[in-house]
Amino acid sequence: MPKLSVTVITKNEAAGIDDALASVAFADEIVVVDAFSTDETVRIAKRHTDRVIVRDWPGYIDQKNYAASIARYDWILSLDADERVTQELAGEIRSLMSGAPREMAYRIPRVTFHLGRWIRTTDWYPDYQLRLYDRRAAQWTGRYVHEAVTVRGEIGRLRGELQHYAYRDISDHLETIDRYTTYAARQMHEVGRKTSVLQIAGHPPLAFLRNYLAHGGIRDGVPGLIISVLNSYYVFLKFAKLWELQRTAPHSRATRSQQPVTSNQQPATSPRDVLPSR
Repeated sequence: MPKLSVTVITKNEAAGIDDALASVAFADEIVVVDAFSTDETVRIAKRHTDRVIVRDWPGYIDQKNYAASIARYDWILSLDADERVTQELAGEIRSLMSGAPREMAYRIPRVTFHLGRWIRTTDWYPDYQLRLYDRRAAQWTGRYVHEAVTVRGEIGRLRGELQHYAYRDISDHLETIDRYTTYAARQMHEVGRKTSVLQIAGHPPLAFLRNYLAHGGIRDGVPGLIISVLNSYYVFLKFAKLWELQRTAPHSRATRSQQPVTSNQQPATSPRDVLPSR
């Protein structure tokens, strides 16, 4: 019967780390890797586990792989400090670990709390995240944004939800959009992606219609409208910044290679393309 290690990477997460770790108390081990927080993150984490390691910040991907590498057990549940494992998901994971899992990794539906409610419409839901995996057949990969788990083997899906407290308010949401569109535009530019006035003008309205009408944002009232607008703004800003790079930065093209199956290999109009989900 496999045992489960939960890994969490942190940096100044005192506001949420207590609830995050409490939600995974069922695990056989909790590993927290902190990047020299200046708040109470480490002290709070030590209430839940004696495996709290402090080290320099090498980036999301390297930090998550390091956390998995020092875990005692091969099955890893990677949790962010702004996420919570529901009782339903915890029970499903315990049941899975009580036998021999058939797949090497599992995607988990994630629901985001924003503007006073759980959002189960727009491109935000179901925001499947590959977080439960056997480290012997998987590792974190990626570049600037949307790090993913690369898996050698079959991937399954769980039904229980992962709860996500992504943004404090609209201002925090806008700051995240600004930061992530910079990374996204740089990443597109470096692989040779180009944009045009048609894409800058055309993609955002299509993103709004998809979010608000096709994916049901209209059913969430004003929050659904705001999120649909901000998701389309993310698309606009990403392409606008790519256009700016085309004009101001030396062109660079990274060699394209065939990519193995990852947790977030989705179409360009996927939730991860619209939603900065840190």
